Amino acid sequence: MRIDGLQYANWSEKIFRQLREGRVDAVHVTIAYHETFRETVLNFERWNRWFETYSDLIMKGTSARDIDVARKTNRTAIFFGFQNPSPIEDDIGLIEILHTLGARFMQLTYNNQSLLATGCYEAEDTGITRMGKQVIKEMNRVGLVIDMSHSADRSTIEASELSKRPIAITHANPFEWSPALRNKKDDVIRAVTQNGGMLGFSLYPHHLKDKSACTLQSFSEMVARAADTYGVAHLGIGSDLCQDQPDSVVEWMRTGRWTKDIDFGEGSAAAPGFPAMPNWFQDNRDFGALETGLRDVGMTAQEVAAIMGGNWYRFFNENFDAQQP
Repeated sequence: MRIDGLQYANWSEKIFRQLREGRVDAVHVTIAYHETFRETVLNFERWNRWFETYSDLIMKGTSARDIDVARKTNRTAIFFGFQNPSPIEDDIGLIEILHTLGARFMQLTYNNQSLLATGCYEAEDTGITRMGKQVIKEMNRVGLVIDMSHSADRSTIEASELSKRPIAITHANPFEWSPALRNKKDDVIRAVTQNGGMLGFSLYPHHLKDKSACTLQSFSEMVARAADTYGVAHLGIGSDLCQDQPDSVVEWMRTGRWTKDIDFGEGSAAAPGFPAMPNWFQDNRDFGALETGLRDVGMTAQEVAAIMGGNWYRFFNENFDAQQP
């Protein structure tokens, strides 16, 4: 089983076919960065057309059971998520509506302070806000997973403590391996995993040691060390693959509508666009290389299977449905 905990590709028939060539059974797809509720609904609508047009390749996923169906019918189940809480605007009632439409993950922040929590680019981390505490309760109730991938340390730790259900960092790596601002320190990863949450390892070059030049062996050794440290049951892949996106999209990701200036985020004025992916992971057909890399550093077949998809499957199965009253 192969499940990717996050992608933001420029979706097309080509990529849908590559998902099948790579035997990717399910993928969490970002459908909102800075979009309003109405704009997010239009993104759901676009995906509904793709589900109709490419029904032989992809299907909508809302529960782990849909992954079983996808595997039996040789398709990829698509699960939706937001990298910002902008789709709920300032209305807690929209959480249940968006979950009904198919959303299964929502980040409490992108890189900035939100109405709910603090992003990792802010100088001061004030933690979960008053509204954030209420939103966490409501997300727990309906089965919308709290994702803290772009959140600051205190906010992430507080979210893991406040949430009655496990939370996720869908796409990041350990800070001690690669000290990128977006990567997570030991106490943050422990706070998430000790409460049953998940860490998805990112393949986005800005999160990798040596960036685009990162080797498969280096990445695989990092995964193996994390398994020893945090327990293999709490780890998966969250590739953060942004395949075929134009550089104008990375500008939207970083600046949205909140600034008139250029914000280079993890990039720079000298290299403002998307970074080149490492040569061993270019697209969804390369998931087999990941499996080989993990085996080559001494991980067992059972451990590799858990990280490549089994752990995400369990997490989806336990956290996408509404809480019982």
